[in-house]
Amino acid sequence: MKVQKQNKHLSINLVFVTGNANKLREVQYILSQGQRPIQIDSHDLDSKLAFIFHFPEIQGTTQEVARAKCQRAAELLGGPCITEDTALCFKALNGLPGPYIKYFMKSIGHDGLNSMLDGFPTKEAWALCTFAYSSGPDAEPILFEGRTEGMIVPARGPATFGWDPVFQAEDTGKTYAEMTNEEKNFISHRYRALDKLRNYLESL
Repeated sequence: MKVQKQNKHLSINLVFVTGNANKLREVQYILSQGQRPIQIDSHDLDSKLAFIFHFPEIQGTTQEVARAKCQRAAELLGGPCITEDTALCFKALNGLPGPYIKYFMKSIGHDGLNSMLDGFPTKEAWALCTFAYSSGPDAEPILFEGRTEGMIVPARGPATFGWDPVFQAEDTGKTYAEMTNEEKNFISHRYRALDKLRNYLESL
């Protein structure tokens, strides 16, 4: 990583492995709030044919998925990187869909996510974000998790960012989609994970 330990004012340069422009903006904004400059570039490995053949989708727990993805990404990039895995977990379903939420979202949409809980006594859910950081191809990834409690509700707000319209966060009375960027970043699972990551990076 391009950091001199003796000079805490030098910027930290990382690659965020994502092709999602919304996620990139959130990450850049949140990491820019710290004491030390953190420069984030993105790399969409999913768009590369080599990535498709050499980076299969890992099945397992959120932690297992995060570690495996980050380690493989660091090998392909040949340098320091961060990866993110997001899970939306329904209490009534013992944590499912969990890390597979993107497939459920793509297949059944907002209405389908609500329908999954028809007949269950609770709509409680939690959003879980896991950032994995690797300092290079031979390093063991380090995990940083953030969690936000909430509940699943009929979609409210702009449908521009995944399942944000159906997740009403904590005691705010708002879905993520109804919040301003500042409101969301204050309590979001992504913010809480990135805050831990930022504190770690600034300590290097």
